Amino acid sequence: MGSGHRLGRRFGWLWGAYGTSALGTWLAFGAFPLIAIQVLHAGPAEVAALSSVGAAVGAAVAVPLGPWVEFRRKRPVLIAMDLVRFAALLTIPAAYALGTLTFLQLLLVSVVVAAADITFRAASGAYLKTLLPAEDLLVANARLESTTWTTTIIGPPLGGAAIGLLGPVATVVADAVSYLLSALGIRATGGQEPPPERREATPEHRGAAPEHREAAPERREAAPERREATSERREAAPERREATSERRKATPERREATSERRKATPEHRDAAPEHREAAPERREAAPERREAARLRAGDLLDGWRYILADAALRPLFFNTTLFNALVMAAQPLMAVLMLGRLGFEPWQYGLAFAAPSIGGLLGSRLARPLVTWYGQHQVLVVVGTLRALWSVGLAFTGPGTGGLLLVMGVELGLIFCCGVFNPVYATYRLERTPTDRVTRTLSAWAVTTKASTALLTAVWGVLGGLLGPRTAIGLAGVLLLATPLLLPRQDHTPQREPEPARSRT
Repeated sequence: MGSGHRLGRRFGWLWGAYGTSALGTWLAFGAFPLIAIQVLHAGPAEVAALSSVGAAVGAAVAVPLGPWVEFRRKRPVLIAMDLVRFAALLTIPAAYALGTLTFLQLLLVSVVVAAADITFRAASGAYLKTLLPAEDLLVANARLESTTWTTTIIGPPLGGAAIGLLGPVATVVADAVSYLLSALGIRATGGQEPPPERREATPEHRGAAPEHREAAPERREAAPERREATSERREAAPERREATSERRKATPERREATSERRKATPEHRDAAPEHREAAPERREAAPERREAARLRAGDLLDGWRYILADAALRPLFFNTTLFNALVMAAQPLMAVLMLGRLGFEPWQYGLAFAAPSIGGLLGSRLARPLVTWYGQHQVLVVVGTLRALWSVGLAFTGPGTGGLLLVMGVELGLIFCCGVFNPVYATYRLERTPTDRVTRTLSAWAVTTKASTALLTAVWGVLGGLLGPRTAIGLAGVLLLATPLLLPRQDHTPQREPEPARSRT
């Protein structure tokens, strides 16, 4: 960012890790369909299944992971998800080298990567909120957004060149290595991550409290009887003490034997301090294990419950989910239209969608100044409306240079608006979500987005076959015009929590 706003060494490592994995992802953009077509000779149905089924099943697998991650420290989870993706992706070049690669393996790897990606995104949002104070979240999200668009610009062309020089699985190797480097970068962030906050009292526990309060007077009334019984036991105590004294006198040999056993086992006494020192660590870890053990089936829906109960997040949730799903559903049809009926070359198609990504870089740099000038809610509503106006123009794409320039112009406007909107909305969502609910909320959000995108991609594939790709693209653009109706109408002040002091060193 040109502002030079410093966010500290730990965010620097996180930012570097994010940039590395994002570059790997965009280097390998389209690698799975390419491998399926060129290596496995898959047909259109199989390629569509690779894109939609893998994402949908990955989203389903990620559902229980959100609540599970909520009550664990996030940095180890981030490292683990990077290593899972690294290991899963490496199986593809290994199988390719051995001549054993199958379509089923591609599908399974896409499921694992999709589930790990959703879990990583949810945990990274929660980790970012513990890493920085609230006033720095917009700056951080804008930097991450600008990094996304920068890698989008340079990744696909470099990936295409690598495939041409080194073969179809070269970019998959690069993507796998990027996740390993990301894991090392996140590990280098260091510092002490605060333990996950404990679960709030459940409604049934809170509902039971009045019963306990009502029962308290009865217990106080019964107290005199218990005190009388205690007095009787005290009167009988001298007799018991005399009997105890006699037993002590009668058993000196047992005390001597006990003393010998204690002398015979000094190693146990030497080991005792170590156990005592380890005990506090076990006690500190115990609440985390108890919280994880108490996860119930209802916890799987906690993220959705919180989103739907929040007056500001609910409309934003429906808006972003529907917008992203409709935009992504039209992408395969644009490939069919441009590469098939309109006769564009593959490099022209790549240029049409890569070059406009410069708009995302510019938009992300403007996000913070716009919020400073006009306010967060105003930017969300205005830019969220503007970004819905562009996609309908893709239905008028024609052949030749004019058609190419039309696609690039539409994509430039769309991506610029998304570059402004995305960091503002990501910050708004984090600020409105309590720290002990961030992972579940972001996980529910990502799962819904992935599943909706997979569903609408399949539906629009059918519509493209029935109505033609141009008509289906136009229909998606018309529906996008209605998405601004789902934006938050009122300016809800974000619920900021008191934050502990953080070191920026």
